[in-house]
Amino acid sequence: MTKDKKFTFWPYAIVIGLVSFMGYIVYFVIQAMNQDVDLVSKDYYAQEIAYQDQIDRVRRTQALGDVMLTYKEEGQTILLQVPATYSDKKLTGMVTLFRPSDDKLDQQMPLQLGRDLSQLIEVGDLEKGLWKVRVNFSDGEEAYYSEKTIQIK
Repeated sequence: MTKDKKFTFWPYAIVIGLVSFMGYIVYFVIQAMNQDVDLVSKDYYAQEIAYQDQIDRVRRTQALGDVMLTYKEEGQTILLQVPATYSDKKLTGMVTLFRPSDDKLDQQMPLQLGRDLSQLIEVGDLEKGLWKVRVNFSDGEEAYYSEKTIQIK
């Protein structure tokens, strides 16, 4: 008795399918490992430890009146207005324009308030999108902080 051996393609197709799938998974893992995954800031863990101080600064700021930040699209400016409760204090600090999606675009500038306790910040050269305006300031004794998210169009 002789059996006719027919060629079957299925074992080869299964092996080729499994090898292709494994190759795809390896390619996907390599691509995922090569992605640049940045934290929001480089010193995230040090900032997390000091977070209670940040909460205290925000509470002090809100107790005396929060800083008003108004984005004016037609003039491409941000108006920073400090409440009159700070008028008897000599304020110094920094204004940070923070871009959550790209830390290379962040900008810092000194807080320079006029007689009316306001500062006009020109933002025409900034990329369009989501920005956080952070205001850190001090009166020499206490530190204060305010933050607002704006959408530059």
